[in-house]
Amino acid sequence: MIRRTKIVATLGPACSDAKTLDRMMEAGLDVVRLNFSHGVAQDHIDRAELVRSLARARGRAVGVLVDLQGPKIRIGKFKDDKITLAKGDAFILDAACTLGDQTRVGLDYKELPNDVTRGVTLLLDDGRIEFWVEEVRGTEIICKVVQGGVLSNNKGINRKGGGLSAAALTEKDIEDIKTAVALDADYLAVSFPRSGADMRQARELLRAAGGKCQLVAKIERTEAIENLEEILDASDAIMVARGDLGVEVGDAAVPALQKRMIRMAIERNKVVITATQMMESMISSPIPTRAEVSDVANAVLDGTDAVMLSAETAAGLFPVEAVQAMHRVCLEAEKEAESVFTGARLDHSFLRPDEAIAMSAVFTSVHLNIKAIAALTESGNTCLWMSRLSTRVPIYALTPKVQTRRKVTLFRGVYPINLKTATKERDALLAEAEEELRRRGAVRDGDLILLTIGEPIGQSGGTNTMKIVRVGDSRKP
Repeated sequence: MIRRTKIVATLGPACSDAKTLDRMMEAGLDVVRLNFSHGVAQDHIDRAELVRSLARARGRAVGVLVDLQGPKIRIGKFKDDKITLAKGDAFILDAACTLGDQTRVGLDYKELPNDVTRGVTLLLDDGRIEFWVEEVRGTEIICKVVQGGVLSNNKGINRKGGGLSAAALTEKDIEDIKTAVALDADYLAVSFPRSGADMRQARELLRAAGGKCQLVAKIERTEAIENLEEILDASDAIMVARGDLGVEVGDAAVPALQKRMIRMAIERNKVVITATQMMESMISSPIPTRAEVSDVANAVLDGTDAVMLSAETAAGLFPVEAVQAMHRVCLEAEKEAESVFTGARLDHSFLRPDEAIAMSAVFTSVHLNIKAIAALTESGNTCLWMSRLSTRVPIYALTPKVQTRRKVTLFRGVYPINLKTATKERDALLAEAEEELRRRGAVRDGDLILLTIGEPIGQSGGTNTMKIVRVGDSRKP
């Protein structure tokens, strides 16, 4: 059984050497995440090249996802690096403060006093510390501590229920988009978008910089939930970013929202990644907790395209083991996943021939005991539409385009294959595709396979033909 759910792993100090990265690829890594909240541009460029060099040596494609920092609102630094707050203490968030002490601390987002009023709840350090705003006076936000604890340098701030006005794209992000283009990223993730307009702005900046990669909206604001449909329409993919989202909407609301987001993304032919704290205990443990295993499995059963590791691989003690564990859990969950074509789109009106071919291919594969679908593709769109439907039949994306092979690394149940050929004759090309699958052991003589192709050959978006063949028949005299 081939794993259909894809694994995204964040790169960092724990896994930036060639040996560890290669072992992670061997364990099942599909896409690497470059977190632009840390490091400098050249570090990310070098890591992307190392990933691709190792992938080429293995004869496979590995995608690269660049994750922009976004307007992460943080406190400043303390004179002694940290303080301890108790319930009932008075504390001031001061946009004019340069170095904090027991009574106040500075802000990196100077507009925060304009975004809050008396009665607002502010959550710091991923919700571990809670402030109630008593008064706003000039640059000062005067707070009462509701939930205390240790507060250290540069911890994040969220407003409960959302409502902070910080723009989704900062000046740093605009420069980082240029770096993403320079390293030829396959996916670009935008942090804290509030609306479709934020994603459209990101796409304009990406295009202006010469980039053509896929755009991912990280859903982590209350406003993003309210505007989810328009964000989906303006994006190629979404990430269920459960950390900041859980702080803003409350942890109890996240599981149901996750299910809704996965369902909506699939219905709209978008890719979806489920992320944050999926196997967090593996930062320091070689095995995950049972709760983490259940969390990953439930995301798989809901139909997520990918599950993501963050600090587990970036800074943890067991980056390879984390990928191995996620691979193992995904495989077991997929054994229980819905295995038949649901028919949910039988009444759907198609706008394009290639979308109709994709639907027909999956429907046929389920009802005719097809062993594999081979999609000869330029853009990868036919494979995307196939992957939105429920089937256990593996979908092979055969294409000479390296960008397309890396793009489909994030599509559930789709596997990229480099098929370079000089022929422009349809039947000869289909025969080469059949032989490539046989050579790789994906099928054997006597198996039924389904092939899709477009004419004229080599034209993007032109898939208009579906053919069913029995492996080996073309070689018989």
